[in-house]
Amino acid sequence: MAVKKQFSSFQELLDSSKIPVLVDFYATWCGPCQMMSPILEQVSAHLRDRIQVVKIDTDRYPNIASQYSIQALPTLILFKNGQPAERIEGVLQVPELLQYLSSVI
Repeated sequence: MAVKKQFSSFQELLDSSKIPVLVDFYATWCGPCQMMSPILEQVSAHLRDRIQVVKIDTDRYPNIASQYSIQALPTLILFKNGQPAERIEGVLQVPELLQYLSSVI
């Protein structure tokens, strides 16, 4: 389940996490992004002790999206130790995303 948290900066969020952070860059108007929400809920439940899932609305935070060169939506970036480590563009189903993430975290 997604948890809403407040941070003074995106980098603070990344730096404060003891586990890898999977960031979902999305937009409310994006159909494929809406398809990813239940998929990410399931992935988060399966990997709850191994990964933290965070959603970033690219319309509300364009500077963050620009900083990480977000061109397509949805884009998932896995951050390890506060740094981008893996990048996935487009929709993946739960089994594929779980298999991929399990191999890289």
